[in-house]
Amino acid sequence: MNAGTHESLSQLRALVTGGAGFIGSALCRYLVDRVGLAVLNVDKLTYAASLPSLDAISDRENYRFVRADIADAHRMSSLISDFSPDVIIHLAAETHVDRSIECASLFIQTNVVGTSILLDLATQFWAGLPPSRRHRFRFLLVSTDEVYGSLSLDDPAFTEETPYDPSSPYAASKAAADHLAGAWHRTYGLPIIISNCSNNFGPYQFPEKLIPLTILNALEGKVISVYGQGMNIRDWLYVDDHVRALLKILQHGRLGEKYNIGARNERTNLQLVQAVCHHVDQIINDQRERKSLIQFVADRPGHDLRYAIDPSKAEQELGWLPMEPFDSALARTVRWYIDNRGWWEPIRQAVYSGERLGKSRRITP
Repeated sequence: MNAGTHESLSQLRALVTGGAGFIGSALCRYLVDRVGLAVLNVDKLTYAASLPSLDAISDRENYRFVRADIADAHRMSSLISDFSPDVIIHLAAETHVDRSIECASLFIQTNVVGTSILLDLATQFWAGLPPSRRHRFRFLLVSTDEVYGSLSLDDPAFTEETPYDPSSPYAASKAAADHLAGAWHRTYGLPIIISNCSNNFGPYQFPEKLIPLTILNALEGKVISVYGQGMNIRDWLYVDDHVRALLKILQHGRLGEKYNIGARNERTNLQLVQAVCHHVDQIINDQRERKSLIQFVADRPGHDLRYAIDPSKAEQELGWLPMEPFDSALARTVRWYIDNRGWWEPIRQAVYSGERLGKSRRITP
């Protein structure tokens, strides 16, 4: 695409799948508010989606939300044809490892079947574009470092050349989606780029994920469960840095390539949870030590020991660097959850009662 400025990008039309999720909503807010793209957000609104995360842009003229399933070929074909995107950024996925262990078929349906349908439709649409638009069209698949499997403590970090070795049904379904995207590029010429990110954190993350769950349990004085002895290591990436990386990939990424996105912030789960407890203690300042709430529980099946991303390729080719230091980003995240009960309390109530989340002012059924 070689679009070097936000001004040139602002002329593009972006279809974002999964834009009511954590990373997807952060991306939509950035593209609509900061860059000025015309954005169509397509989301099925499963349990982890949150339309209130998009309230800041829901009334913008350059933003539209449609509730739809990427595995619904007829509906997606109509949406792609009507919106006529210049880029498709595909984030829609089932993502929680524990849930994939309980119900793997749901992950296969969305992450594998849904992705294959979207790739087919994108290929048909792209092939019918005039040459000038066909040249600038991009399909960006947003994936995960979990496709690479587990590292030992002494292994070098994942690179784009690391062989895939997924451990969980979730990771296997995302690996399958990556392979499908690569095959569509080689077979049909679809202008694909794949990104593989490390664990994200920040505001608006669904409360069952480790960091927000720890914050909320610490606030409510509930047990903070940690698998095993808490020695599993993850590489943590602030979500806004991830969003900036995705924009850089659209601007400068090479077709058919993969880019690993990480911030070199490796922490054991125990270190992370203790840090969250410390920040809650500092903000609430009620003389309690919330790390006393930590309890170790039986490890989950297929629990990878360590993830670590080497983002050198993205740094060198795209000119991207993370801007948010881990400790200050974590403190800011803790503060956001403390200050925004109105966002997360309805979500916890809806999930526990089995309901789907709320309303938006601009929903197309």
